[in-house]
Amino acid sequence: MIEIQDAMQKEVITFKEADKISEVSKTLRDHKISGAPVVDDKWKVVGILSEGDIMRLLEVHSPNLNLILPAPLDLIELPVRMKYEFDEIAAGINKAAVEKVSSIMTRKVITITPDKSISDAAELMDQHQINRLPVVDEENKLVGILTRGDIIGAMVKSNE
Repeated sequence: MIEIQDAMQKEVITFKEADKISEVSKTLRDHKISGAPVVDDKWKVVGILSEGDIMRLLEVHSPNLNLILPAPLDLIELPVRMKYEFDEIAAGINKAAVEKVSSIMTRKVITITPDKSISDAAELMDQHQINRLPVVDEENKLVGILTRGDIIGAMVKSNE
């Protein structure tokens, strides 16, 4: 049985509730990760933030085009409509950039302890449809993180 502590990453990128989404987005991109735990000053897990949480901030707009038989006014109105929708998207991005992590993070976090097995972790991830599990001690303090990739890596390593 492979335990979480043998497969988890001990160096974890974390966020604080007061962090701005613009900074968080850059961190996620720079480190090529899709999410990370949110911790308080005592390293207790208070939330988790993912790219999906950030994406939900941005509304998706698409022009309503009548491509089969456009009316003459549709052709005149189209550039104006597209400019308006572009401005809405830009405003949404600017608003999202100044939002704080606390306003969009998931507060109900599924965690696991380091003494559990990776099969316990895989079951939790599948059951809750999540990609990462913060690993916490008995005081809910972050000690690591386990991703789906870490589970696969541990399984491959154990079969070598």
